[in-house]
Amino acid sequence: MRFGYGIDAALANDVRRAGGAQAWFEQQLTRPGAFPDGAADEVRRWWPDLDRTPKDLWQRQVDEVRGGWQVMEDYGRWLLVRRIRTRRPVLEKMTEFWEAMLHVPVSGDAHFTWRADYGETIRTHALGRFDQMLVATTTHPAMLIFLSAATSTKRAPNENLGRELLELHTLGAGNYSEDDVKASARILTGWHVDLWETWAASYVKEDHWTGTVQVKGFKDKNRKGDGRELTKDYLRYLAHHPLTARHIAERLATKFVHDDPPSSLVNRLAKVYLKNDTEIVPVLRALVASKEFRRAGGKKLRDPSEDVVATYRALGVEVGRPTADDSGAIAMLWQASGLGLSPHAWPRPDGTPVRDDIWASPSRALGSMSMHWAMAGGWWPTVDLRYRKPAAWVPAKKPIRFADLVDAVSRDLLHRPASENLLETACLATGCRAKEKIDREHGLYQWGFPRLLAAVLDSPDHLAC
Repeated sequence: MRFGYGIDAALANDVRRAGGAQAWFEQQLTRPGAFPDGAADEVRRWWPDLDRTPKDLWQRQVDEVRGGWQVMEDYGRWLLVRRIRTRRPVLEKMTEFWEAMLHVPVSGDAHFTWRADYGETIRTHALGRFDQMLVATTTHPAMLIFLSAATSTKRAPNENLGRELLELHTLGAGNYSEDDVKASARILTGWHVDLWETWAASYVKEDHWTGTVQVKGFKDKNRKGDGRELTKDYLRYLAHHPLTARHIAERLATKFVHDDPPSSLVNRLAKVYLKNDTEIVPVLRALVASKEFRRAGGKKLRDPSEDVVATYRALGVEVGRPTADDSGAIAMLWQASGLGLSPHAWPRPDGTPVRDDIWASPSRALGSMSMHWAMAGGWWPTVDLRYRKPAAWVPAKKPIRFADLVDAVSRDLLHRPASENLLETACLATGCRAKEKIDREHGLYQWGFPRLLAAVLDSPDHLAC
């Protein structure tokens, strides 16, 4: 389930009601509102700091009421619980994708004030047009603060945002010159954020650099003191550039198909992107319809956050509003960090990696196995969570062959039949024979069931998507 966070009963029902996977995907792209998402939306109220004003957040940090790092931990937890509960996984997945590509890390002693709003800005555009999203994100206070453009002036243009805009957000590495970076930085002067009192965003005409600017094929005499329209024209130009089309297509194909996607697929997606005026939905349609996408099913490794969310969904763990410091909704951020990375905590401007090789390490494998084991037994976390009991899988009256039980558990957790490899693994993990009869008095039910659940969760069928 590459455009989701793991199959659970609710998702399976939604797909059936939609008339199959293809119809469901189309509805997710064009009518996400057809899937009521109240259970996911209500989670926002669990962490009220996410809706405070930037000025209020900063003052509370100054007064040592609550630090910015704590607010951003809330943001990560909100994302994880939302992903567990959502019935709109395609929108959620694409919001995550763009937040990683147009990256503003959640760690930061100033841009945290605007970071939750930045995420909502991306969510608004995640299935829209890239040119509109690029304008909204590049001029957003969180991005301006993070890449030092909030105080950039014509007397001292800061080149950070101008450079990363070209390298990470549009054209790609190696596709621009140092003169392009300088001109890019000059174009973006004038956009400001008050970092001392109000934390409000503004545009200061007196700080905008004037004079002819040229970046690649974009050229403007730039005579006006107000450079806001110039900024928008420049960003639209970059969004429509063939190199940007290829950069986006390659990142999408890397995330959803293969670490080294075929050039033929990347070229096709780039053409669709340009033909449709930077609209995202047609590109996603073309991606999912491709033979490369179909052949890659089950071959992409879940990243740490995806593994945590998919595990909660597979086990059917109900996550309640946190009432203590060790509540499940609090602890799941520690679980993701323990596997390598919590949501959007990648410290560099290049954002959370979409390549498998970043996460395919022995330490990651051991971390996942440890988390799966703890959750399979319902041992940790436990506060404000509700786990399913073995009775949900083992029939009450009639004994069942172990092989049939493994198949039933696989269909329940993974929504697919158990493979021969999974059955063999389950036999080794539990000590049960394939034809052995299991009932409520059997040791597997009495004390050994976590071994079976963990064997399923540790399998490639769960770790990959």
